Amino acid sequence: MKKKKPDQVVYSESEGYNAHKLPYATNSSAPKIESTDLTSWKNDSIHKVNHHLKTKFESIREEYNNLVKQFEYNQLVYNSSYSFEPIVGQVYHLYEKKDTSTFLSLLAPNECSFKHKGSFKLNEEKMWVRVEVEKLPT
Repeated sequence: MKKKKPDQVVYSESEGYNAHKLPYATNSSAPKIESTDLTSWKNDSIHKVNHHLKTKFESIREEYNNLVKQFEYNQLVYNSSYSFEPIVGQVYHLYEKKDTSTFLSLLAPNECSFKHKGSFKLNEEKMWVRVEVEKLPT
């Protein structure tokens, strides 16, 4: 039967007496171990993480809003009437008739008397992208 060591003695079966190897005090006369106050560190970290997440959220919200606009533009143009096959890279102009129906045209805003709803370019992915067209003097 093995001899029982006193409670204050740090002994390991594999390493023997190893109190000098441990990173903490092992006897009763050693200084008291107190935890560090981490409140300020936690508050700073929480503030930084919240700022990062808020910034990322705003970025995602802005991207979402841009996608919604792009979807609405595409729906508006594809639901309008036109009697030609649009060419990729070409700028077309969307107009509204008096009966509120819309049509796509090659005519620039200064060449047409209908209400101009916007100018759009068809990209290589077959998506309509809104473009700003300089208004020419009439």
